[in-house]
Amino acid sequence: MLRKSIVLILVVCLVAVTCPAALADDHSSPEQRAVLITGASTGLGRAMAELMASEGHFVYAGARKDKDMVELNAIENIQAVRLDVTDQEQIDAAVATIEQAGRGLHGLVNNAGVGILYPLATVPMSEMDWLMEVNVYGPVRVTQAFAPIIVESGGSISTSGCISGILSGRMFGPYSMTKHAMEAFTDWLAAEMEPQGVHVSIIEPGNYESNIGPNVLARMKKQGYDQDGSPYREIFDRLKERVDKNEPSGDPMQVAKAALHAMFDPNPKRRYLVVPTQEQAGWTIGNAVEELAQLNLDHEFSYSREQLIDMLDK
Repeated sequence: MLRKSIVLILVVCLVAVTCPAALADDHSSPEQRAVLITGASTGLGRAMAELMASEGHFVYAGARKDKDMVELNAIENIQAVRLDVTDQEQIDAAVATIEQAGRGLHGLVNNAGVGILYPLATVPMSEMDWLMEVNVYGPVRVTQAFAPIIVESGGSISTSGCISGILSGRMFGPYSMTKHAMEAFTDWLAAEMEPQGVHVSIIEPGNYESNIGPNVLARMKKQGYDQDGSPYREIFDRLKERVDKNEPSGDPMQVAKAALHAMFDPNPKRRYLVVPTQEQAGWTIGNAVEELAQLNLDHEFSYSREQLIDMLDK
């Protein structure tokens, strides 16, 4: 039952995801700090950008399409920046734009991401390469480019993970691999950046509103997973049922508030689990505990229950 529930929740977690206004420095208050958010045109990234801007901070909103950039530029305290995280030239141009603006950069939110559903036996390596380029190498590229500015400001770096970085299941392996990589990326980055005065965190959303369901469904249908006799027909049918029901999910503003805290609170958390239900929290924490139990099972250096509880208390 737990594994079936995990499949449902991972579907909607696939999006973490996706003439400039307010350029004059004399419009900014002494308390205003600048943040770059990648993938800010829609979904969780858009909610983050709008919330931070409404709080008086200045947001450089990464986007790829002209239409999205126009919409973002119309919002007070937001400047759209053309930014494809797989394109080093665009990343370098974004660095130049932000440096020339003279505000500095307090924070970076690595939010841009994509998702696919494939079984291991048939996933094309071209699809894996694309997924890794965006979800794994993208945050590395962008962080490398902006780290010197953020170190100078003593600011914050946060990355949009997902509970699928903790959970996985049939068809979800490729996406879960990329989000699990962000767990290691966060710990790696924190070990190196926090001694330099930079806070590092990861945000782990559960089921929040997005339009990913219909897109994934169409992709699976094109791949033939809806056909009779397909070993993945069950997953296709469950996804279709969920999309057809249009089940309500959490308000993206909950995730945006976690990003706001990660960027500006003097004592940010390392990990932000943001889920709309106790059930989703149970799936995620339960899976982490199950992994701990498997690691501790029946070896020379296993810990007793009392020792494990002591570790948890500490």
